Amino acid sequence: MRSTTEVLTSFETAVERYLAELKNLDMSSLLKKQSEEEWSIGQMYVHLIQSALFLHLHNIEQCLSIEDSTLNSGEEKTELGRKVFELGQFPPVPIKVPASPQYTPQPPESMESLIDGLHMVVDRMRSTEPLVYQVSVNNKIHHPRLGALNAQEWFLLIEMHYRHHFLQLDRLKSNLEM
Repeated sequence: MRSTTEVLTSFETAVERYLAELKNLDMSSLLKKQSEEEWSIGQMYVHLIQSALFLHLHNIEQCLSIEDSTLNSGEEKTELGRKVFELGQFPPVPIKVPASPQYTPQPPESMESLIDGLHMVVDRMRSTEPLVYQVSVNNKIHHPRLGALNAQEWFLLIEMHYRHHFLQLDRLKSNLEM
């Protein structure tokens, strides 16, 4: 498994690409959708920011805050979870989730909100990275598809998630050119 320092560097590189991509887009491009089922580029950015801040980093904090090392300690990853962590990435296929008010991201408020959000995630990743090894690997929080993950695995997942969405970004950008 890669070190969290390597993962943080890779994550920062991914965010630099997302920020660079924003410079080539305007608000109408960020809001354009090919269909009702498809997210806009802006919604994808909102998803990345919110999932990191309110799911992944939150779950790392949960793993860190629990004194009792029995938190889901008997639980394991699912088969998909084992594969994802063995490969160090998600399979290169779109992951479909049913459209729902609680999961479908809102359109971005502004370009600045996306830039600020990405910077906020980077700051939180930097402050969290030195802490993830200070907790038992047996402190785990359940992921709906990947199974029980410890703080280090949740940290790695953020970087994998950002890399995974490059496929969607490239596809959505190519749709803009049509």
